[in-house]
Amino acid sequence: MGVDLSVHTTILRDITVKTNTNPSSEPILRLSGITKQFAGALALKNVSLRLFAGEVHALMGQNGAGKSTLIKVLTGVYPADEGVMLMEGRPIAAASPLESQHLGISTVYQEVNLCPNLTVAENIFAGRYPRHGAQRAWAINWALINSQARQWLGRLNLDIDVTQLLSSYPVAVQQMVAIARALSISARVLILDEPTSSLDDDEVERLFKVLRQLRDEGMAILFITHMLNQVYALCERITVLRNGELVGEYLASDLDQAALIAAMVGREVKAVTSTLGPASAEQQAQAPVLLQAKGLARGKQLKPIDLTLRQGEVVGLGGLLGSGRTELARTLFGLDRSDAGTLSLHGEQVHLESPVQAIARGVGLCPEDRKDEGIIGELSVRENIALAIQARQGLWPFISHARQSQLALHYVNALGIKTADIETPIAQLSGGNQQKAVLARWLATQPSLLILDEPTRGIDVAAKQEIMSEILRLAHEGMTVLFISSEMDEVVRLSDRIVVMRERAKVGELPGGGTEQDVYAMIAEHAA
Repeated sequence: MGVDLSVHTTILRDITVKTNTNPSSEPILRLSGITKQFAGALALKNVSLRLFAGEVHALMGQNGAGKSTLIKVLTGVYPADEGVMLMEGRPIAAASPLESQHLGISTVYQEVNLCPNLTVAENIFAGRYPRHGAQRAWAINWALINSQARQWLGRLNLDIDVTQLLSSYPVAVQQMVAIARALSISARVLILDEPTSSLDDDEVERLFKVLRQLRDEGMAILFITHMLNQVYALCERITVLRNGELVGEYLASDLDQAALIAAMVGREVKAVTSTLGPASAEQQAQAPVLLQAKGLARGKQLKPIDLTLRQGEVVGLGGLLGSGRTELARTLFGLDRSDAGTLSLHGEQVHLESPVQAIARGVGLCPEDRKDEGIIGELSVRENIALAIQARQGLWPFISHARQSQLALHYVNALGIKTADIETPIAQLSGGNQQKAVLARWLATQPSLLILDEPTRGIDVAAKQEIMSEILRLAHEGMTVLFISSEMDEVVRLSDRIVVMRERAKVGELPGGGTEQDVYAMIAEHAA
């Protein structure tokens, strides 16, 4: 059912008036009139924010709404052009993230910002290693570091070897280590930017339990996420930004999801669902086979799997983190080499030894790790979009600047990529717009098979619907899509068929039109 914006506009106006009245206690942190420009482009305009001790506060908005810029102004990455920041009533103006930590503000960013070549314990205490007593003040107390690191991770119910390199652990564990580091700094304010994007449901609940405990101990927590259900599970208050401006501050209890979406987007947003009915499903089963894997395996990373993908269908991979979804995607794209089984594309048996070979055969992959495997931050939006099509046709002939610009402008407009210019370095875009640019890169190659590994991670609700609409449109035109998402409701809504995985093996398939519970039930049936 669509959102009645006229009704919700009235609701939002009433709520804004009510919640802008002074509460019984003063905020621990107050930002007023914050304005920030970059090269003449207004990123923030007269934005205000209040955080109270003992409260979890959600900061919401679409990609490019100004959330990350506001956090970077608060934490000293950028100076504000205008505005005032008060901490417990005293003016503050951190000149660096280190200064903001000294002020009692600790931040965990969406992309894990740690050192993979250091141990877990070293990452938690980097820059502030405890030393021995006066007689050995020059010596780092490694025993104490390791002991305290275990204690902080214990608060997150995480029991791992803290002396191992961070790189030896998966992204989900690295995210928990980043949170442990933030907690270990004596902070009054904790800022979490998409902290659950790499966590499964059990890990999310474990984190929420810790955050509720910190809230009850009097910490002020600013929580940034695109997962609306998490907002209502954790947060008491919501601040919404749109296009760099403040829409309003609301009590979560007074604002339902439809009204929140209306506040963030400013227009009606309808859920996208696969329209494949029983008749078309039968017809789809007769479509030409595009890819067929038989007993495809890779050591301990992927157990032998049989998989058939037909032309023009969206196949979802259902499974929890660690189930082998990404490992399968990497093997199908030639990033990892299979050591058993066979793989056929367009009826021809192939053995992919590199992504270049996969691209040449019409396969594209939007990777899970956008930062390290998706974008090249120093290159422009134009150059990032042109990368895959250049790789597909080889180093020569070189795609002209004019042709690159034509492609980039087409997909910037088609996907609604928010950028000042196609020559803007892609690192300057918001995470969601970077994700759209990576998707544009592969669409430009016109692949016959597009593998999407977490394509909506860290993307706002409107952008998710735009991307999912584009996926269904491409499938309707004959492209095959293999869709991976940690948000099971997306997999169920979008897929014509769902391949269910557990413990790096395929455990079954489900037809489209089912429920999340159907997927979880199949996973549970095959528990060891």
